[in-house]
Amino acid sequence: MAEYTEDKTYDAEDDMEQDSNELYEHFRFTVDKGQTPVRIDKYLTERIVSASRNRIQQAADAGYVMVNDKAVKSNYKVKPCDSIVIMMDYPKYENDIIPEDIPLNVVYEDDQLMVINKPAGLVVHPGCGNYHGTLVNAIAWHLRENKNYDPNDPAVGLVHRIDKDTSGLLVVAKTPDAKTNLGLQFFHKTTKRTYNALVWGNMEQDEGTIETNIARNPKDRMQMAAFTDENIGKHAITHYKALERFGYVTLVECRLETGRTHQIRVHMKHIGHVLFNDERYGGNEILRGLKTNKYKQFITNCFEICPRQALHAKTLGFTHPSTGKEMFFDSELPEDMTTLLDKWRNYTSNR
Repeated sequence: MAEYTEDKTYDAEDDMEQDSNELYEHFRFTVDKGQTPVRIDKYLTERIVSASRNRIQQAADAGYVMVNDKAVKSNYKVKPCDSIVIMMDYPKYENDIIPEDIPLNVVYEDDQLMVINKPAGLVVHPGCGNYHGTLVNAIAWHLRENKNYDPNDPAVGLVHRIDKDTSGLLVVAKTPDAKTNLGLQFFHKTTKRTYNALVWGNMEQDEGTIETNIARNPKDRMQMAAFTDENIGKHAITHYKALERFGYVTLVECRLETGRTHQIRVHMKHIGHVLFNDERYGGNEILRGLKTNKYKQFITNCFEICPRQALHAKTLGFTHPSTGKEMFFDSELPEDMTTLLDKWRNYTSNR
């Protein structure tokens, strides 16, 4: 058997002083002594899980396949004891999805797709500073026996995303055809998605529609912002309905017609109703209510009960990509939000 090793775990901080032209080792093989001559693209395709021959050929053409420290083309024939290294211009763990045994709440699954109820606090996709412990890593583990599912192939996987501290429903495509079909449903706004959110303030109207453009906030790059100028950002529409009023906060249902980054959080702030305990948009301050110490302590206790923005992706509806059947899923509010709402109900009844 050829000896095979992968590079060590990549730490983002280690790359801060690296030269931009540096290459990073992704795979290393030492060819057996008894190996007969064979094209290197064929040799590597048989040994790297989920790597197509075309991808290996492209890497070789780009000069990323090295044999005994020299770049070779895809028609190079491996020889006994050759040292083969695949190098790339990005760290391995910045792009590759590594399966990790992380619990998943799968509410539906078939050979085409799966629907997951994500807990708050779980990052959806690896990114800067979060290369491990994400929902995508968990999905890769859950589908590790599925030979047709490559977690590093953008043609499959998550069809949409929700924020780290938002809980709720997401759909995952297991096949390219399923992802294309579901992606078009999101693009054409035929999916059905509602969220429940607790927001600061007493909604003046029982229901309404917010329509603005959304783009990066020029004053704070960590925030998005609403713009009335149609030349800035992307068009966004949110329909809302007040479900329950507590005087100083309101439980609302938000139905998304579009799916922009932070859309509900931005739109609620735009109309003066920041999400409760939404730290990024200022909802972790007391924005409505009394100035008494008792009330301040009550809000502090509420923040501790639900230490995140009070937002849950409650329902998800779409047409099944292969059967054409209408699919609809409804998830219960997580414990932190139900406890928070009960606390507000108790407070309101005792006022």
